[in-house]
Amino acid sequence: MIEARRLHILRAVADHRTVTAAAAALYLTPSAVSQQLTALEQETGHRLVDRGARGVRLTPAGEILLRHTHAVLAQLERADAELAAYRSGAAGTVTVAAFATGIALVVAPALALLAAEAPGIRVRVQDAEGDASLPMVLDRHVDVAVAVEYRGAPGADDPRLTRVPLYAEPFDAVLPLGHPLADPDLPPLAELSALADDPWIGPYPGNPCHDVVVLACEHAGFPPRLEHQSDDFRAVVALASAGAGVALVPRSALRGTDLSGVVVRPVGGAAPTRRVFAAVRCGAEEHPLISPVLAALGGAAAAPGTTGVR
Repeated sequence: MIEARRLHILRAVADHRTVTAAAAALYLTPSAVSQQLTALEQETGHRLVDRGARGVRLTPAGEILLRHTHAVLAQLERADAELAAYRSGAAGTVTVAAFATGIALVVAPALALLAAEAPGIRVRVQDAEGDASLPMVLDRHVDVAVAVEYRGAPGADDPRLTRVPLYAEPFDAVLPLGHPLADPDLPPLAELSALADDPWIGPYPGNPCHDVVVLACEHAGFPPRLEHQSDDFRAVVALASAGAGVALVPRSALRGTDLSGVVVRPVGGAAPTRRVFAAVRCGAEEHPLISPVLAALGGAAAAPGTTGVR
């Protein structure tokens, strides 16, 4: 008989690619993870992982078991949800990880909705960058992630996750007041290539917004010359105000920011866009505590003025 907790370990090793990283995610020691993998191999009668200098790789037998692991763990999440519903578990705590503007835009309004509609549910919020919250869900550190699409993100068909689309918002061009194109009366900026020769300000590599900015510029025919980097969009706007360069900033991140030293111009055509979604472990969407949280996030995202207004 295969123990479910060992399947959790197998998936963590597959996700993190090393025993050490999987152990850290699961709050175990590397030796404990190795022992559980060995026990799982004994239970199945197959070698499941190859250990090398660069990490751990699943064998063909390990890949087969991993496919079944996704289904088994999702079904266990559904069983937990149904048992919680049987207990009428409309009271408890749900942990949500979200990036800062996502917290302001949908998580905080969702808390207000839940306070009125499901007062027994307590939500704990953790600030996490848009690419960090999905691993936190998969590693069972949080229940819900509010995340953004990014290069290398688990796709919509990933068997480990259930995703709920929330909103999409454009990036606007932020230009210093002295910039030749810094005229708020001009129409939307037709081509980003008009900014090809400017110094740029943007997020660090690894931040999903970095990918959006770089890809948008590459599609316009040039690599952006990123001379200044910050993951704080208030700092990005402040640098643009000082004449340090130009930037692309998500529209919601401009709310409440001092824009007195810049001109904000929409980008015409296929504007670069940040797509935001909520994600839970597959099967957990039916849990009587998590389902109302997802519904509240969706309601907050659908509220008038959620996106597109500065």
